[in-house]
Amino acid sequence: MTPDFKGFPPGFFKFFREIAQNNNRAWFEENKPRYRAQVLEPLRDFVEAMGPRLQKISKHFIADPRANGGSIFRIYRDIRFSHDKRPYKEHASCQFRHRLGRDAHCPGFYVHLAPDEVFFGGGIWMPPSDVLASIREAIRDKPKAWAKVLEDKRFRQMFDGISGGGLTRPPRGFSTDDPHIEDIKRKSFFALHGSKVRAAQSKNFLDDVEEAFAASTPMMTFLAKALGVPF
Repeated sequence: MTPDFKGFPPGFFKFFREIAQNNNRAWFEENKPRYRAQVLEPLRDFVEAMGPRLQKISKHFIADPRANGGSIFRIYRDIRFSHDKRPYKEHASCQFRHRLGRDAHCPGFYVHLAPDEVFFGGGIWMPPSDVLASIREAIRDKPKAWAKVLEDKRFRQMFDGISGGGLTRPPRGFSTDDPHIEDIKRKSFFALHGSKVRAAQSKNFLDDVEEAFAASTPMMTFLAKALGVPF
């Protein structure tokens, strides 16, 4: 049975506004019941409600509402190699990964929820060198197919092009004359649609996310083909 997701409650974003001012273990432990009730439970309902919608877009992506090991990212930051020692994230996020994502680096769908920004879309983030090379080669070898992604009407209406930081110079083996050299230089490939907190607090947020995921299909299909995985 699909949960009755009515949007993220005001307490969801209030929690993250407060943890930004109290990012320490003592405060979090005291407020952990709030975190579970006002953040985790709405997130689980959202992920579960997105499951059937995601299946309409592609049957190869997983909506797993488990708080650990599923689609929901943990609130704990990895501070082992960071100068920023704040222990907790100040936003919530979830990823709908490809079913082969545990065995291969694959494109996925992503939702980011913070008091000052909400966005969602699809792509692949900082893949390892061999995976990145496969994507770059596919763009070089199939320039018309990549151009078709960029020129897709629904894609252009939903997203402000492809994002992802890149190199200042072409990677080795690629020419400045390649028609899509700026995209070839990227280290990540994703398309994200910005939204508002108010929109995320509505039950219609499910429609908004589904629409963006569907609009990213041309790019996601291209990436999947480049990596030899089904979409």
